Amino acid sequence: TLDEDLMDAAKLREYEKIQVLDITNGNRIETYIIRGERGSGKVCINGAAAHLIHEKDIVIIVAYCQLTDEESLHHKPQIVHVNTENRIIYTSTKEQVPI
Repeated sequence: TLDEDLMDAAKLREYEKIQVLDITNGNRIETYIIRGERGSGKVCINGAAAHLIHEKDIVIIVAYCQLTDEESLHHKPQIVHVNTENRIIYTSTKEQVPI
């Protein structure tokens, strides 16, 4: 379950397939997004996956797309950085920390 504000910022859709990469323990799962309450800051792992990824773990959520060679020349990923309460700090199309 993912806060709808985070979904919008990352341009993700409900039921979209994603990977959740657990930085804390190294686990990786494939799952799908369930829309969470807007503004809640919730990033919840549901069902059996909750045995692999725990509350307070640090995670990266990744979505992939298929592109033609032409599309890949213009594609820019949407990266959303959050604080410890899962509030958006900034978004970017490049993996770099702003100065």
